[in-house]
Amino acid sequence: MNLVLHGIEDFQIAREDTLRSPAFTNGAGGLATFDCVIANPPFSLKEWGREVWENDPWGRAQYGLPPDSYGDYAFVQHMIASMAQGGSSRMAVVLPQGALFRKSAEGKIREALLNEDLIEAVIGLAPNLFYGTGLAGCVVILRRKKPAERKNKVLIIDASSLFRKGRAQNFLDPEHGEQIVKWFHAFEDVEDRAKVVTLDEIKDEGWTLNISRYVLPPIGEDIPPLPEAVAAFKDVLAEARAAEDHLRTVLIEGGWLA
Repeated sequence: MNLVLHGIEDFQIAREDTLRSPAFTNGAGGLATFDCVIANPPFSLKEWGREVWENDPWGRAQYGLPPDSYGDYAFVQHMIASMAQGGSSRMAVVLPQGALFRKSAEGKIREALLNEDLIEAVIGLAPNLFYGTGLAGCVVILRRKKPAERKNKVLIIDASSLFRKGRAQNFLDPEHGEQIVKWFHAFEDVEDRAKVVTLDEIKDEGWTLNISRYVLPPIGEDIPPLPEAVAAFKDVLAEARAAEDHLRTVLIEGGWLA
């Protein structure tokens, strides 16, 4: 309905278990492939189908077998297998930021993807943008064949300050998206916002893509003077002690404490 309302009629929707039984195949025993693959899979899905992937008939565990409790890199590898082999094929996937730095099996997969020079950019987003979770997500962009000037490099963008605060949820407005796209197309350093990092630098950091390792937010703007900070701390401490005293009184009056 959403596609039709926006004037898009060339689509096919299938309800299926993507990781256990993919719906889009080529009819010759393989996955259908596309020039552009985009997905917002469930964050850190548990019981995602590892038992199938141990002998995956679709050959998707090319870069490693994800752990039982986190299905993020299963979706990533399914999407990679669904990318066409042409140089223009690319993909964008929304992930929890934990997928950027968790170690063990996921760390090995991430290292393999970096060594293949598939990861083009990592974009950190603000928290509470997605329904059902307050976690800060990120967009990871991969490309089969990067332009020469981007080879062996990854653009790290901290877009966590770009959002409109709502009562129950934050929002990414069109102007925020436009700014992120500008940073991505420019593919250059922007103070406090974006950093072009070489694979050697990432290797030195232990193959982590943790955004704060490469892009630090500006400091000092929101830090109050020391006397104000101390006064605020004393006020909060006094409120906490008053709350404890009140709770103790209530417990005594209710017979819970002697």
